[in-house]
Amino acid sequence: MVETLSFDSQDLAETEAFLSAAYTPMRIGGRPEHSRARIARRSTGGLTVDRLAFDYTMAYDAGCLNQVCLVTVHHGGFLDTTGGRAERFGPRETFLLSQPDLPYSGEVRSARYTLTLFDPALLAEVAGTGAGFRGRVAFTGQRPVSPAAARRLNRTVAYLRDQVLADPVGRESPLVVSTALRHLAAVTLSSLPNTTLDDRPDPVDGRDGDARTLRRAMAFIEGNAHRDIGLADIAASVPVTPRAVQYAFARHADTTPLRHLRQVRLARARADLRAADPRTTTVTEVAVRWGFAHQGRFAAAYRRAYGEAPSETLRRG
Repeated sequence: MVETLSFDSQDLAETEAFLSAAYTPMRIGGRPEHSRARIARRSTGGLTVDRLAFDYTMAYDAGCLNQVCLVTVHHGGFLDTTGGRAERFGPRETFLLSQPDLPYSGEVRSARYTLTLFDPALLAEVAGTGAGFRGRVAFTGQRPVSPAAARRLNRTVAYLRDQVLADPVGRESPLVVSTALRHLAAVTLSSLPNTTLDDRPDPVDGRDGDARTLRRAMAFIEGNAHRDIGLADIAASVPVTPRAVQYAFARHADTTPLRHLRQVRLARARADLRAADPRTTTVTEVAVRWGFAHQGRFAAAYRRAYGEAPSETLRRG
């Protein structure tokens, strides 16, 4: 179920009360007498994407969000003053607003922007932290580690905002939303500085042990691809640490567990298309059933794998 809310006001006290209820208790300042604050939210399955616009400079001093919060600036700018620093962010930048467990402060400077929020627990799941991990998953910077990482993060946020949550079919599918959320967490970890970037996989018990881990993990994926599963579930089925599963897939299959899961789901979608009646079934229905929200990307991945469009497979069925 998608939850929506909207807010539009020129009153500073109303705006402060709304922001405190929607995010975290905060104090704000500014001069909105002849301008407005506008906020529109869509939220489902642990993913929240907000579009905000402030026509004035709003100062804020806020408590802990307890969520990962990514800011994508479309117009105007941000000044982050947390801890006495003065970091500026402008249009076409996506950055981490704050550490999830720390208060933050700054200014929104006549800005239009998107906030993307999700549970920090997802970071540990997609990072594959286990018994051998040497500390908690924590961010060590706000900006992406490279221009390529910045573009990747921007594209991922746009995909969630404009495809997953804008699609009335996909956003009601728990499998679509959970897959998109794990993808967002993985891209966030690969794009922003954090304590996992230099960490190494746990050692496993030799080449034969790697192969056994891979076989058992693949068998679990084959039997459970229709369910909402992630790296932690795959590892628990073996059982080994998540990092050992990642290492086994990289060493013996030249892929990752979640990429293999996506390929299995793609194959299941193909089987459903071949068995379906084109008079009563659509490609979109089958794609969403197997966790693919973006129809263009599904079609492109399908063509790469099978040399034809999914619609062609359905017509022959």
